[in-house]
Amino acid sequence: MTEEIIHNGKIIAIIIGATFSKKGIEFFTPNEFSQQLGYMNRKAGYEIEPHTHHHVSRNVKLSQEVLFIRSGKVQVDFYNDENEYFDQRILEAGDVILLASGGHGFTILEDAEMIEVKQGPFIGEEGRISIQKCKRASN
Repeated sequence: MTEEIIHNGKIIAIIIGATFSKKGIEFFTPNEFSQQLGYMNRKAGYEIEPHTHHHVSRNVKLSQEVLFIRSGKVQVDFYNDENEYFDQRILEAGDVILLASGGHGFTILEDAEMIEVKQGPFIGEEGRISIQKCKRASN
């Protein structure tokens, strides 16, 4: 399963569930995203030709991050560009999420291990803007 979290026509996040499987290669992100998220499924013996990549100057205006949930259970809360809460999802071991825009927060529901990938260089707390706890709409 894959899912795009969209708010007001804007991709906020892309989730690739632990059970997702497909032959070949697929990219889930638009070409203009500064972080590209793809999936590969190749049979034994398949070869990817040795290669390097061109040096390309990129102007990154927004940090996007990818989280790999290695174990546990994590609730991800989504906020729009006006810092208003609008939705949530529960991620479990094996799930992957690209946080593309808007805001986000996390509640660890079960002890969890996560791997995070985002653009560098890392600038610490100076790179984030805190969203005050917003009252969630009742379900």
